This record gives sequence, structure tokens and C-alpha cells, in this order.
Amino acid sequence: MAAKGESTAISEGVRVTVRAEYVPDQSSPADRRYVFAYTVKIENQGKRPAQLRARHWIITDGNGQVEEVRGAGVVGKQPYLKPGQAFEYTSGCVLTTSRGEMRGTYQMVREDGAAFDAVIAAFGLSLPPSLN
Repeated sequence: MAAKGESTAISEGVRVTVRAEYVPDQSSPADRRYVFAYTVKIENQGKRPAQLRARHWIITDGNGQVEEVRGAGVVGKQPYLKPGQAFEYTSGCVLTTSRGEMRGTYQMVREDGAAFDAVIAAFGLSLPPSLN
């Protein structure tokens, strides 16, 4: 499992950076509810525009249980990124364990209809060291 709560990957000129953190005020360890927020920045560092059409997340908890989430866009949007543009959003994940990992892909489409997957490198979800 990825230990750090951050990751970066570049696919066909699209850079995906993620930072995750534990959200204690929304969590309830006694009820096995651990909430994590993650902020994603998607940057088009290439020479051609691309639009994010869909997401595919693979979420693994501390017991090795895997959940896959697929859907259109992110936070209700399908951002179109020209070269040099970026889109950032924050979302969340709830686990029944105090640690886990997320990774996945964004399906991107070029103006000519060519599709590719922008990789979301694995990043860890864990409590701060003082809470473990």
C-alpha cells in the first residue's frame, strides 16, 4: 500500500496530483468510520486540449477489501482543459479501517475523439502518526 497521502502521475501530457488528509471531525473510530478528504489537481501540460469524461477509482481498505467507483466526470463536471490549464477539486472517501489506499484513472478525450487514460497514482489514506 502507498504510505504517503499524496501522489503524482503524468499521462500524455496530463499531470494528476493528489493530496489526502484525515478528517477527524467527520470520523467516528468507535463506529469504524474514518473519513478522508482528497484534493486533485489535473493539469494539461501537453500541447493538445483534452476533456475529462469519466472516472474510475479503486479504493482498498486496511483489510484488503476493494471497492471500485466509476462515473461520469468529477464533482458533477467534465472539465475541458486547453494546454496550460488546470482544474482542481476536493472530494471524500469513507473507510471502515484507519488506513487504506486509492488509485485509478480519468478517461480523457481529445478534440479528434481519441481517448486515453490519465493515471491517478496510488496514494495512502491514514491517520496522522499521533492518532495511529
